[in-house]
Amino acid sequence: AKPKSYFSGSSRASPANSSSSGSSTPSCSSDTAASTGRKPELSKLPPIPPPPPPPPPSMPARATRSASASSSPSTSSGAAPAPPPPPPPPPLSGPCVRRVPEVVEFYHSLMRRDSKRDCGGGGACPEAGGTSGSGAANARDMIGEIENRSSHLIAIRSDVERQGDFIRFLIKEVEGAAFADIDDVVTFVKWLDVELSRLVDERAVLKHFDWPEQKADALREAAFGYRDLKKVEAEAAAFCDDPRQPCASALKKMQALFEKLEHGVYSLSRVRDGAMNRYRGYQIPWEWMQDTGIVSQQIKIQSVKLARKYLRRVSSELEATQGGPDEEELMLQGVRFAFRVHQFAGGFDGDTMRAFQEIKEKANALQSQRDQQHLQQQRLAAGRS
Repeated sequence: AKPKSYFSGSSRASPANSSSSGSSTPSCSSDTAASTGRKPELSKLPPIPPPPPPPPPSMPARATRSASASSSPSTSSGAAPAPPPPPPPPPLSGPCVRRVPEVVEFYHSLMRRDSKRDCGGGGACPEAGGTSGSGAANARDMIGEIENRSSHLIAIRSDVERQGDFIRFLIKEVEGAAFADIDDVVTFVKWLDVELSRLVDERAVLKHFDWPEQKADALREAAFGYRDLKKVEAEAAAFCDDPRQPCASALKKMQALFEKLEHGVYSLSRVRDGAMNRYRGYQIPWEWMQDTGIVSQQIKIQSVKLARKYLRRVSSELEATQGGPDEEELMLQGVRFAFRVHQFAGGFDGDTMRAFQEIKEKANALQSQRDQQHLQQQRLAAGRS
């Protein structure tokens, strides 16, 4: 009720103040009385410089003093019905001001773009400095890499679209593959690799299909493992000792071949348990991986044959250098190699055992000869004393 009467009174007071321009005393006294009776709100008065307005108990007295001190401010406030002015904007140095990194980054990007445009797309401008030149080079490298990759991706996408029926045919072949002989697995994997070599990127294309990756990898693992062992076995079987070759070189070659055979069997034994379980599940032959399998037995037979060749070469060398200074060392070398092969293969065959007996007899003869020489030396020493 009071605010409503306040606004109505102030609207009627404006024409009265404008009509009585000659006498300001009655207007001042009437405004003083009106303001004293109405208890005007300080928020409706013109803004007062700091300090801020006092608490409500002192509002009537402060309003009376301000009205009696000057009549022109009260007159102007009554004549202005407009709302109070908006608060002044915060100072630029206030705490709400913060740096915007995006502005700086965008500015520098525009400046770099403008400098490239001024250079006409050619080499680096002398004013640009090393940073601009390296940035342009990196951009060119990145664009080239994206172009190369995108051409590669286009080729992959083309294979996925065009070779779909062919890949689905290969999927059926791999899923239905079941073999009883490991040699058939080698043949199948060789055919599969030839067919997959038509794709621009085997892994990238096949991942778009339901490719039986685990079974395909198991087939390849079995085929490669078997093939590697057969390759080493064939190399050992094809070795022929050349008497014209120096003895040390020939023995070194035979020892290197045996180490290949030994490494192949030991590597197979490390992965045998886990591989055999997977091969059973995928219907891949696994019997060849056992100690009694054909590969292990053939490799051990080849190692025994290699030991026979080794012992025969040592025996012939002992006969050629009878009484030489290296005779004992050569004999010990042959015996050590024979023992190593014997432990690996689990024994010797008849021919290798006879070759070993020859070395043993020669070793015994050498030992008895040395014993006789030693006995003679003792007798000579005793006769002189």
